Amino acid sequence: MNTPNAPWLKHYGDIPATLEYPQGSMYEAVRDSAVKLNKMNSEAYEFQGKKTTYKQFLSKVDTIGKAYKSIGINKGDTVTVCMPNTPQGVDSFYALNRIGAIPAMIHPLSAVGEIAFYINTAGSKAVLVVDLFYEKVLEALEQVDHQVKVIVAHIKDELPFPLNLLYPLTLKKKPAPLPEDNKNVIDWGDFVSAGKKAAPLTGDMPAANETAVILFSGGTTGTSKGIELTNLNMNALAYQVASNAGFSMEGLRMFSVMPLFHGFGLGVGIHTALAASGTCIIIPQFTIKTYARDVKKYKPNVIVGVPTLFEALLRSEGFDFDLSFLRGMFCGGDSLSVELKKKVDTFLKEHNANIQVREGYGTTECVTASCLTPYDTYREGSIGIPLSDTFYSIVDPRTDTPLPYGEEGEICICGPTVMKGYLNNAQETASTLRTHSDGNVWLHTGDLGVMDQDGFVYYKQRMKRLIIVSGINVYPSQVENAIDTHPDVLLSCAIGVPDPYKMHVVKAFVVLRKGVEPSDKIKEEILDYCKKNISRYGVPKEIEFRDDLPKTLVGKVAYRRLEEEELAKYQANKENK
Repeated sequence: MNTPNAPWLKHYGDIPATLEYPQGSMYEAVRDSAVKLNKMNSEAYEFQGKKTTYKQFLSKVDTIGKAYKSIGINKGDTVTVCMPNTPQGVDSFYALNRIGAIPAMIHPLSAVGEIAFYINTAGSKAVLVVDLFYEKVLEALEQVDHQVKVIVAHIKDELPFPLNLLYPLTLKKKPAPLPEDNKNVIDWGDFVSAGKKAAPLTGDMPAANETAVILFSGGTTGTSKGIELTNLNMNALAYQVASNAGFSMEGLRMFSVMPLFHGFGLGVGIHTALAASGTCIIIPQFTIKTYARDVKKYKPNVIVGVPTLFEALLRSEGFDFDLSFLRGMFCGGDSLSVELKKKVDTFLKEHNANIQVREGYGTTECVTASCLTPYDTYREGSIGIPLSDTFYSIVDPRTDTPLPYGEEGEICICGPTVMKGYLNNAQETASTLRTHSDGNVWLHTGDLGVMDQDGFVYYKQRMKRLIIVSGINVYPSQVENAIDTHPDVLLSCAIGVPDPYKMHVVKAFVVLRKGVEPSDKIKEEILDYCKKNISRYGVPKEIEFRDDLPKTLVGKVAYRRLEEEELAKYQANKENK
């Protein structure tokens, strides 16, 4: 690799500019760290008060790896993991890696059409799903043209006594019983029992450059694509975050609230913690009502989240206790406003936490964070400096030519966390991973930014249309496609509008066909179309009917004008309050 310019290195202090990474699998990185640091009897994770040591965790991983092999999952096969943050989801992630299979992580609240798309795209041979959502998976499989086994897990099985008995009583909707006549639907208990009886696993492990996980994102065109991340990508991310944290991550407690299907939640919230022999506090569902209670109960040393999580910190009742146990707080998934950072930093200081909330930036195409605010330095509006072995270049989007410091251009990233490519999509991969004149392969993010002469990076705006709701990517084209399916709709446009809690929510502008009058009935029908075809994050919070939509000079819908209108309304409302 030809080493690009790196003016940020002078701000590294004791942080190494380059690191040595594990050259094996994710599983080996976790196992070898626990052995080397003598942590086998320490807690790997805690779930609702139930603690699991590294020795127990690695034993479970082996058993579950054997269970997957017993249903025909082998090296190179893909399994869709459709789970909230639970031990079964974490165990399966590493068990599949242990046998060389590939987990494809998806949101359990995905719509039926999305689940079918994900399974077909990944070619999954099996799906792991929590019992509350397995009927939705069975419905999705009606749109899948190959046989898929469904393993149904139960949260109650991982709860300590007496929560395991009380949990079912708290559910508003009871999970449906598993069908007795469908041999492709397997209860988790039977699945694990088969694994315990199966032959021992061999010592074969996947190589560093082999695909370790598939995460889904929109790529550069807004069409959802599978992102292939290798063992090296995931291990490099874990080592980079641990080395650039500014404190030792060894043995620390991570508040693992970000979801498993999210690069930030999986890469930092889970894998970084386990690769450093820390403890994951697995939080299955974040609510503002339980936030303070959980932080007080578990006393995490590190909290990672999207801006919504930190905004909730300021609004949650019950944070009346000392937070000096916090060593790090990292924000990603969306831009952290200068105002919110100031408020959170003040909150931390008032609660005796001698830290600042540190903003990171990255894309799923490089797992997650690749740039981070230094431990003891902050420049207002900056997303920080690149992590070890990671290089940033600001280029002219038309020519890929590097621009001088201070000039705005496309943010490009080069380093060991850059993805292998988009699954079965060479064209999109080639447009996103490009070899520049320096001979290096650069990831084109589709985001505009500026770098100052000290190497601090400033994010400006997206080149592609994208709405981020509570840290989750929503692609307007997918929302519009769902709305336009309604027979009375002529035209639609989805935009992100500011929201005091979720940062943004989706608003849809809809033009109906000639002769059709707007009505609450049509609005409800449109929302039903959306709920069936896109995730809940993409379902419009508001629908506004219009006679026409503004157009650009070339006849396209001028969505930016609609965004400007809504922003002006939002700011005016804030001033009037």
